[in-house]
Amino acid sequence: MSALLDGIRKNSFVVFGRAGMDMFADPVGTKAEEAETFRSDLGGSSANICAGLSKLGATSALVTSVSEDAVGRFCVNRLKHYGVDTQYLRTLGGEYRISLAVYESVIDDFQLVIYRNNAVDFQVTDDDVDRVDYSDFGALITAGTVFASEPSRGSTFRAFENARAAGIPVIFDIDYRPYSWPSPEVAADVLSRAGEQSDLIVGNDEEFGFMAGGLEKGMDKARELAAKPGRIVIYKMGEGGAVTFADGQEIRTGIYPVTALKPNGAGDSFMAGLLAGIAERRPLREAVLRGSACASIVVAQPGCAPAMPTPAELEAFLASHPGPTEP
Repeated sequence: MSALLDGIRKNSFVVFGRAGMDMFADPVGTKAEEAETFRSDLGGSSANICAGLSKLGATSALVTSVSEDAVGRFCVNRLKHYGVDTQYLRTLGGEYRISLAVYESVIDDFQLVIYRNNAVDFQVTDDDVDRVDYSDFGALITAGTVFASEPSRGSTFRAFENARAAGIPVIFDIDYRPYSWPSPEVAADVLSRAGEQSDLIVGNDEEFGFMAGGLEKGMDKARELAAKPGRIVIYKMGEGGAVTFADGQEIRTGIYPVTALKPNGAGDSFMAGLLAGIAERRPLREAVLRGSACASIVVAQPGCAPAMPTPAELEAFLASHPGPTEP
């Protein structure tokens, strides 16, 4: 586990996966189909993680493809706005399109509509991942959607090999999105293979259950993956908190209760807060709780990337909010 923690403590991450545009109904409480005004900002799991890390003081670089159009350029501009390194982005023309997510700041009957037609982020190639200088980074991060199609599936597994050769650990956010995959069987096989090749695995109970073939088997799947020496597995349970498996221990943590405006963005913010906490050499339990606090901050505000906290905002939240709950 020391090699994993040492890599994260370098506080410099190369991140694989999608960027996209988020459009969320304004003002808060407005249903999307009734909205006359939408706000826009950066979206996409991996891009959100990058923004969250950068806002917390880390260095993050995104490896993906973006569309050669106004929406693609919007996303690149927002990545730069948040301080994300964009040198490894590749722009593609033709009919490839960057992702678009339309949602609302409403918990009851929450709606999230994602457009993934001819998704440009699936077009990352071996050449794209081979031009990354892995020695510049302390760890590689990927979100699971990148494995849903070729060529990005194969190229990301190649990036895992490149990371191993460079001696940096692999961090895997399962991030299972059924609509991106050709079948549940393919998804379960590929995501399990990615998990076996990773050093830190983060997912929720449904995602581990899916990989195991049943929700009731998810915890056992997490334990099985955590049996490899040096690996950390974090099993998230929503309001039930999380269980962190590390060095034969099971660390149970609660959450920071808030009045949520929406459910999305929590996982991306959790990952950023967790890694930033480890980079600050905090104990693993405390780092997990800081990730949970970041998740609570994001679900209580509109948008995802713009809601990611700065260090000052995170400290203010921890000082003023009750919690954590008993796990």
